[in-house]
Amino acid sequence: MANDWKKTARGGSLLVLDQVLQEGAYSNIALNKVLNKRDYSDKDKSLITEIVYGTVARKITLEWYLAHFIADRDKLEPWVYHLLLLSLYQMIYLDKIPAHAVVNDAVAIAKNRGNKQGAEKLVNAVLRRASEQELPDPSSIKRKNKRLSVVYSTPVWLVKKLIEQYGEKRAQAILESLFIRNKASIRVTDPEKMAELAAETGAEYSKLSPVGLVKDSGHFAASAAFAAGQITIQDETSQLVAPTLDIQGHEKILDACSAPGGKTTHMASYLTTGHITALDLYDHKLELVAENAERLHVADKISTQKLDATKVHEVFSPDTFDKILVDAPCSGIGLIRRKPDIKYNKENQDFTALQEIQLQILSSVCQTLRKGGIITYSTCTIFDEENFQVIEKFLESHPNFEQVKLSHLQEDIVKDGCLAITPEQYQTDGFFIGQVKRIL
Repeated sequence: MANDWKKTARGGSLLVLDQVLQEGAYSNIALNKVLNKRDYSDKDKSLITEIVYGTVARKITLEWYLAHFIADRDKLEPWVYHLLLLSLYQMIYLDKIPAHAVVNDAVAIAKNRGNKQGAEKLVNAVLRRASEQELPDPSSIKRKNKRLSVVYSTPVWLVKKLIEQYGEKRAQAILESLFIRNKASIRVTDPEKMAELAAETGAEYSKLSPVGLVKDSGHFAASAAFAAGQITIQDETSQLVAPTLDIQGHEKILDACSAPGGKTTHMASYLTTGHITALDLYDHKLELVAENAERLHVADKISTQKLDATKVHEVFSPDTFDKILVDAPCSGIGLIRRKPDIKYNKENQDFTALQEIQLQILSSVCQTLRKGGIITYSTCTIFDEENFQVIEKFLESHPNFEQVKLSHLQEDIVKDGCLAITPEQYQTDGFFIGQVKRIL
């Protein structure tokens, strides 16, 4: 049967990569579609996941290697090129899979999928050469930024930007850390159950969050504790946001960009008589907030509303809220470990446009905050334009506000009164939290 190739793990990986590399689909969405549509074994599902994320994460490196074995990639059909990339990924990075198995499978896929004989011959020739010869060494690349780009599979613009902001040594440490597998991290909803749930899940206490547990890997979403709302999946860094608002229980709080609701539900857990208004631009995202609130037993403390956060001042009157969270739309550079596609997304390069939106949101929501109230501003990015500069510029144009200095037990994440975490420090997402207070 000519369609057999789609039933194999490598065939499934190719289906996903075609969508990601050809059509610009997000890896996680394309992957879930393919995994849900076809009947793969659990073993195949995890291999497909490994191949897809690994190939996307190492794409620039793999392309550099392949360029030594292919005269003109533009002459190849895209799927043939993708098949070579994913095969090379396995040969170089997955040591449990013998090279001959990878070559044989790739040739079989090319045979079944191709409508002319050339594809399988080319795939066979290229992969055999790559498996028999010593691979070229990227450290021989003379230009520093290009070399680091190839070694860490990161576009040159991003390498340059990291070095500009963090210096070469730390930039390299950040890039290196992005290949370390993401930990599974959860927030415990009742702090008194920390020890019990740590024992039950085999997880360790987070070094950053007092209500966080972490584990090298784990399917927490399938656990009874998750279904019962005793735990929720949330990165350790994101768990640091709600505590900065120092919620006493009675406040009226605005969560300006709330989906999927991790921080919303965390804030709600501190409330007694208070209430949160959770906004987002899209209905389907607000449904996620509502679902999370339901599972975590805080639905009565949260109401959702579809609204663009830059229009808050047009809908809510002055002095409506005691506290506001702006978890702003950002480039997401801090999430690369989990979402490798982010590196290649051209839109993420326009930091000026992103900063403009971030400032627009702050300028709108601040008009609805009562005197003495605070705004916590957070992002999952690690660049100053979206972080420190936003706080700075907001304060310049809003003299009725001042900065509130934040602190943390881990002093290496505190900078200029803000919390700024890069991925290599604690193997977490990159994250930023700053805070301002209305004084007049």
